[in-house]
Amino acid sequence: MTDKNITKVVVVGGGTAGWMAAASLSKLIGPNIRVCVVESDEIGTVGVGEATIPTMMTLHQLLKIDQPEFMAAVQGTFKLGINFENWNKLGDSYMHAFGRTGQDCWAGGFQHFWTRGKELGISEGYGRYSASYVAAKAGKFAVLPDHSLSYAFHMNATLYAKFLRNMAEKHGCERVEGKITQVNTHSDSGYIDSITLESGQKIEGDLFVDCSGFRGLLIDETLQTEYEDWSNWLPCDSAVAVQTESVGEPIPYTRAIARDAGWQWRIPLQSRVGNGMVFCSKYLSDDEAVDSLLKNVEGTPLTKPRIIKFRTGQRKQHWNKNCIALGLASGFVEPLESTSIHLIQRGIIRLLQMFPHQGICQPDVVEFNRQMSDEFVFVRDFIVMHYHLTERDDTPFWRHCQSMPIPDGLRHRLDLFKQTGRVFQEAGDVFAENNWVQVMLGQGLLPEQYHPIVDSMSEAELDNFLKGLAGNIDHLVNQLPSHQSFVSNYCPADSV
Repeated sequence: MTDKNITKVVVVGGGTAGWMAAASLSKLIGPNIRVCVVESDEIGTVGVGEATIPTMMTLHQLLKIDQPEFMAAVQGTFKLGINFENWNKLGDSYMHAFGRTGQDCWAGGFQHFWTRGKELGISEGYGRYSASYVAAKAGKFAVLPDHSLSYAFHMNATLYAKFLRNMAEKHGCERVEGKITQVNTHSDSGYIDSITLESGQKIEGDLFVDCSGFRGLLIDETLQTEYEDWSNWLPCDSAVAVQTESVGEPIPYTRAIARDAGWQWRIPLQSRVGNGMVFCSKYLSDDEAVDSLLKNVEGTPLTKPRIIKFRTGQRKQHWNKNCIALGLASGFVEPLESTSIHLIQRGIIRLLQMFPHQGICQPDVVEFNRQMSDEFVFVRDFIVMHYHLTERDDTPFWRHCQSMPIPDGLRHRLDLFKQTGRVFQEAGDVFAENNWVQVMLGQGLLPEQYHPIVDSMSEAELDNFLKGLAGNIDHLVNQLPSHQSFVSNYCPADSV
């Protein structure tokens, strides 16, 4: 496509996506390229996403980020999973906990043992066999050397961008302040040559990373890259966010509370609580959503409620010509499973793996786009499952979710689990067998069979096996400090 060496990368937009990209490129590819971030103080970032999943450690390890320092800087707390309330039925709840549940065997996952135990009346709730679940419910936490507790973070996204900006600038990244008034492309190739700022300054580059949010200034407005719309499967198109004062110790999990026409999140930080509601404007007006959210928060609001409009889907090409879109510019799958930062990270790691030092070549572009698209689709299907697998029919919204068509790949997964108890993790799917199982069981989908290998255990052996797992978890959790005391000792916030 082009044999021009890539020596200068221009990142358009700051925020989480822009500064994650800039820090990674500056530190990990470093001296061979120049990195420049163009952002305007006048243009706010969405900055809502304050919950993550455990894969975030991957990039942090590559960047050699000191965890207590990072957590203090972002006023962070720890997250052992997401508690889903009112999703299957009003009054029901279940947790999608990180890490392992029970013990698998070569022929199948722990759900097969649990299913037989349930038939015999000796299994407890599925979460009882997850250390992360039991610790979360007990309000306990510690970073353990053997990684027996799998965890992620709750954090202030604005402070995270600031933390990454400091790292990027220490490694030679240049920040240019200003609004972009024009994007200049090559007349023959259509490649982006440069951007012009309101001040008249022109910034040239070889590779451009679009982190301009929903606007998609480069990938959409300039290169007119098509967008694949998923609103037929994910009906929510709006969110309202507000921050409130903390009224108690932070719990070590995110809450996702289903409401009449969407769901509410509650994310505790050291300094405050992040709250919001994702909803479908067909069934709820903006004013009604704000009213509903404010009625259901704890603590005094610290900010004015902010409405965010979105369209779920993804770019048909995440990499088009010499532009790579990350974050909201590349697509949006709503924040129900805290995957937004994960998808940014995956885009960055793929870019680092396929960085076009000697020039952009088509096979790299095709492979990048294939992998990104597949990963977005897996996340999409996982989230659609939460809405579709519900027994709720008390509002028009939930009746729509129950009856809406779902993607073929998801339909196959649900049928396979229902009839056989089997789940297979696809290559490139961030969600492993146990993640799928927890949500399917939590949403009321129970398998009709279990793998016959389980019958090689007698009822007494199975009973001992299940009791042993639960006993080991109790032993572990009983030794843990409270989440609050661990945070206070390990990573007290720089300023609260």
